[in-house]
Amino acid sequence: MSEDSASFAELFQESEAKPIRRLKPGQKITATIVGISGESIFLDTGGKSEGILDASELSPDKEGQVPVLGDRLEVYFLKGKGGAQLFTISIGSGKNTEHLEEACRSSIPVEGVVKEEIKGGFEITLGGSIRAFCPYSQMGLRRVEDAAAEYLEKRMPFLITRFEENGRNIVVSARALLELEREKLRDALKEKLAEGDLINGIITSIRDFGAFVDIGGVDGLVPISEIGWSRVENITDHYKVDQQVSVLVKKLDWDNNRITLSIKETLEDPWELAAEKLSSGDRITGKVVRLTQFGAFVTLEPGVDGLIHISKLGKGRRINHPREVLEEGQEIDVQVENVDLVEKRISLLPSDYVSPETDQKNEETLIKDFQRANKKQSVNLGTFGDLLQAKFNEKS
Repeated sequence: MSEDSASFAELFQESEAKPIRRLKPGQKITATIVGISGESIFLDTGGKSEGILDASELSPDKEGQVPVLGDRLEVYFLKGKGGAQLFTISIGSGKNTEHLEEACRSSIPVEGVVKEEIKGGFEITLGGSIRAFCPYSQMGLRRVEDAAAEYLEKRMPFLITRFEENGRNIVVSARALLELEREKLRDALKEKLAEGDLINGIITSIRDFGAFVDIGGVDGLVPISEIGWSRVENITDHYKVDQQVSVLVKKLDWDNNRITLSIKETLEDPWELAAEKLSSGDRITGKVVRLTQFGAFVTLEPGVDGLIHISKLGKGRRINHPREVLEEGQEIDVQVENVDLVEKRISLLPSDYVSPETDQKNEETLIKDFQRANKKQSVNLGTFGDLLQAKFNEKS
């Protein structure tokens, strides 16, 4: 037996030894390039049948390198044809567009170019000539301010969500693919993310109640109370969309798709620093930042607020609301009444505050002073009367 015959026999035996691999349309597999001939690329799919991929689907990568023998590719199975299996990287990337209906049925990605903005969305061109429509809401996961500037002439992957009238009515969605990808990322995060972890993320959206942060394909919410140690009224005064931030994972609720994050917990707590410096009796100037029914909050320094209870306002006059004597933004001289290290609370007094006890003592002192003065006057008057009586007796 010749060497060529032996080699052929070995290849035949290897082929016979391979199991029959039954693939479903749309199934994604990893295959190896075993041959390149003209417009066809031959793939080893791990089964007896040979896989064929249209060469027009492969283009040089970013470094200008073209696929070669031995390279591994991720491909989608289209259908069997004449003993061979037809594959695609994504329908619409090559010249073959006859399988768009199969792509819709089997959820195979298609590649298209965003050609024109039309009413309600964009016209998408598949395979160079097939027209499809993508609504604005299906172009991405998030709404963008200038959709035309963001998407026009961009080549993107889509899923066909509607294929009607033999291809004359095709609707596609980029969002559907992105959501599938996010599901994979979510599953990966579930395996490694834990409460208490410190991670980096990108702010994707800012609302009145908080900021959403992308932590690797999944968004978590930083409630407005977790933005900073000081009270935050407007998040956009401190952060902006697309800004990178460090966050701490506060709570994970995978069942309800809720991830609670904190920026505040990654920052140094200014209260602890202030507590070391402040003590009862200290006088300091602060700014009134919030008025409530029960009192006025005063910022002593960034992130450190104290409370003047309503009963301590009014200079002894009973008031119904702090706004009767104070206004937000007003600077005020205060005295530290008490620092509660455990509850992180600082009680304040207006610098001119006089307690009822002190006021009563002052009043009692004034009364005693008056009584002493009155008694002394009476004694003096009595002594003067005695002198007059003595003079009168002498004359008699």
